[in-house]
Amino acid sequence: MSDWLISLEGTEAGHRAALMLALMAAFLHAVFGALQKGRHDPWLTRGAIDFCYAAMAAPFAFFVVPWPEPFMWPIFAGSLVIHVGYKVGMAMAYTKGAFTVVYPVVRGTAPLFAVIGAYLIFGEVFTGVQWLGVLTLLGGTFGLAVYNMVFLETERDTLLPAMGLAVLTGLTVALYTTYDAYSIRATADPFTFLAWFFLIDGLVMPPFAYLRWRNMAYRPDPGPLMLRGFIGGVLAFLSFGAVILATRLDKVGEAAVLRETSTVFAALIGWLVLKEAVGPRRIVLMVLIALGAVIVEMGG
Repeated sequence: MSDWLISLEGTEAGHRAALMLALMAAFLHAVFGALQKGRHDPWLTRGAIDFCYAAMAAPFAFFVVPWPEPFMWPIFAGSLVIHVGYKVGMAMAYTKGAFTVVYPVVRGTAPLFAVIGAYLIFGEVFTGVQWLGVLTLLGGTFGLAVYNMVFLETERDTLLPAMGLAVLTGLTVALYTTYDAYSIRATADPFTFLAWFFLIDGLVMPPFAYLRWRNMAYRPDPGPLMLRGFIGGVLAFLSFGAVILATRLDKVGEAAVLRETSTVFAALIGWLVLKEAVGPRRIVLMVLIALGAVIVEMGG
């Protein structure tokens, strides 16, 4: 399968496959984000998810895919540092703000810096129309942030910290998107990177989550928490794996922007599942984010 995937790089079929992978990643990442913000403490949920996807990745890493080349180990170390920063920022933001407040700002901030990173690292250049799409997406994102700051009545005392954490977390998303795109292109077998990434990345957060759980006055039942972790682990495999494969098949910047249509899916999940108020103005702003992603794709 690796040979077939590599044969698609730089082709029209590869471009179409990257488009579908990025959109699939968008939907699944919105579900993943809602899962982390659900009824359990986000730190505990993150630890359960990481434990589960590390356990699922281990057999593939040890017995299925080729072992990483020696030069890949420092690359894995860099990726680990970046992803831990992302997870800590995401969990802190979710403790301060609602899912429909935090998630759009994180995902909307990321593509601008990812596009810049793709230019600096991979020499990718956006057309004028594509930059119009990026600006449309950012307009929807920061319009949503301003709306939340003006009209949100609940969580008023934690709104500014939530927004600040969301922007910083968006920067880490852009950083891991470009760094991991470089990493998956560095190794001969893309599935080697994915298997070992999930194994290594999943070892950090579970000990911290366990310590947090142990020190709680009212500890949640580990059974439902681990079930949520298992579902989240599967979603993480599919979502992150899809977008990183998309960056190997086609342009990193386009994949990063298309993934941010996840904001629209997040709005629907927040409204229908988490019962968070959305409102017509916020829906219009979220649609702007999706429209910006569409313009980027059409402009290319």
